[in-house]
Amino acid sequence: MPELRLATIDVKPGAALESQSGLQMLRPRIYGAWRAPAGRKKIAAIVMHPASNFMGHYLIGPLAARGIACMGLNSRYTGNDTVLLMERVIQDLGAGVRYLREQGYERVVLIGNSGGAALASFYQAQAEQLTATHFADGDLTHLHPSDLPPVDGIALCAAHLGRSRLLRDWIDPAVTDEHDPMSLDPELDMYDKRHGPPYSAEFLARFSAAQQARLDRIEHWALERLQQLRSTPGAPRDQAFIVYRTHADPRCVDLSLDPNDRALGSVWGSGADGARQVNYSANAMGRTTSLTAFLSQWSSRSQADGPTNLARTSVPALLLTYTADQSTFPSTRDAWLQAGGERLSNIDIVGGNHYLAGQPALVESTADHLAAWLHTRFG
Repeated sequence: MPELRLATIDVKPGAALESQSGLQMLRPRIYGAWRAPAGRKKIAAIVMHPASNFMGHYLIGPLAARGIACMGLNSRYTGNDTVLLMERVIQDLGAGVRYLREQGYERVVLIGNSGGAALASFYQAQAEQLTATHFADGDLTHLHPSDLPPVDGIALCAAHLGRSRLLRDWIDPAVTDEHDPMSLDPELDMYDKRHGPPYSAEFLARFSAAQQARLDRIEHWALERLQQLRSTPGAPRDQAFIVYRTHADPRCVDLSLDPNDRALGSVWGSGADGARQVNYSANAMGRTTSLTAFLSQWSSRSQADGPTNLARTSVPALLLTYTADQSTFPSTRDAWLQAGGERLSNIDIVGGNHYLAGQPALVESTADHLAAWLHTRFG
């Protein structure tokens, strides 16, 4: 197995207070871990997530063993997406692409795993045609085409559609008071057994409409609050806030909805009660955020929608669907396939859970499929 190497990459300064470390703020750097096979520097891959630490990703070693240099790259927001701006994350990803080009690799591809799928799609769409000149709050991004060298292909694994769509599907509409995590409208409580499972079409329609309404209310408040702050002399330009209960997807507890091979529960909690506990937990998707981060990541104004951006790209693409995934579903796969058109092919990893946790044979199978596609496409 090739030696594991550490990459330290300087990046441009970004959002204020993105780190409490003065050293990191003054000399912003990102870090990656990678393995480089011996021989010709033909193909290198980057696997990256907006906020998760991918330096120990399960594909780094297996791909290196199959002749593909693979880097798990971290963004400047690793471990804390409170002030994360997707437009800064693609800037970090671009620094990683440039790093591998400078190492002499002829082809660089992106592996978008989970939330990294929408990131990879956003990156390549902007690399092919830069349109993200402003953040969702209206400030200039100061992105330059040279920040985003295009890649040669995209592979998507257990691929979410993007953070804004994820929150749309997961936010709990039964919250009646945004300042009280225990507030509850029992008529919209999916964990109330009176409603299911199984859930009626009427309940699901009412539930979905209420999810959208709550998300719209939060977005409207965030925009108004941001305008208020920025029109008040001496006020800060941003503000942190909490979005309570962001894990209420009926598919977690009703396996007849969007059916695949998944088990009951969520990726973070088994069974119906496990999903409910995640919903009420102190830390979950989108729980703590700032006004600008909410707009960039979680709102309808986000520029990082996965399928929308994939449709804007022109490079070859591969989709690996994990069929026992508890957070991506057949409808998710269909949305990607529609966006990718003839450029995108799908391979089902039968029985694969979201993280391929405890499934070493499926990790090897996934690496086999990826390596075969990469070698066929790029030599």
